[in-house]
Amino acid sequence: MADFTFRQFSVSQDRCAMKVGTDGVLLGAWARGGNRVLDIGTGTGIVALMMAQRFDQARVTALEIDAQAAGQARENVAGSPFADRIEVVCASLQDFAAQYEGPAFNVIVCNPPYFVNSLKNVDKRSAMARHTETLPFSLLMKLSRTLLSPDGKASYVIAAEAKPLLEAEAAICGLRATRQYDIQTTQRKPVKRFLLEYAKWTEQPFEHQKVTLMEGAKRSEWYRELTKNFYIK
Repeated sequence: MADFTFRQFSVSQDRCAMKVGTDGVLLGAWARGGNRVLDIGTGTGIVALMMAQRFDQARVTALEIDAQAAGQARENVAGSPFADRIEVVCASLQDFAAQYEGPAFNVIVCNPPYFVNSLKNVDKRSAMARHTETLPFSLLMKLSRTLLSPDGKASYVIAAEAKPLLEAEAAICGLRATRQYDIQTTQRKPVKRFLLEYAKWTEQPFEHQKVTLMEGAKRSEWYRELTKNFYIK
């Protein structure tokens, strides 16, 4: 698998079960920033790298349960201009939360596993990266709330079929939705993914938009503007 090259960094992904894709790029370009960022399930490290590029005061903890992916993420970080501000930690979210004694994170980002009832991938590492059994939404949202600062924001990119379950678990944990972007590939296609932002509390009105990724064979104006500091073309 070839490296994925952005303007300021490149990402190798041959040892990662989850490859660079649109979901991660959307999340890394869309999420609000802060000075303490937790990236849950970093994979190649792409979202952590994007957050570090966008927010030059951010210190990012990139959490990854798979040892091979964590090793490759460390290499990707080491080859970037942001190596001094990103720490890759190989651990489950459960273990990390139980042992973490630092300040709360004012930003959490996550491209979570979301295949709930589908047939498991025969490759164990791919299954772990894609299926919720290793990180069920109930635990993800509970620990996100635990690790989030009182004024922090937690952002997720999620497939349409998994959105109701994530929303339900967020509500149970006392997280309030603050932003939602419905993502269509084109205007004629149904919404297949959502960008969702939650907070412990907010006085701001809920922001809701529907956007498209493509206009004909080209990226839409919204998508181009969102990713203009990353894509080379």
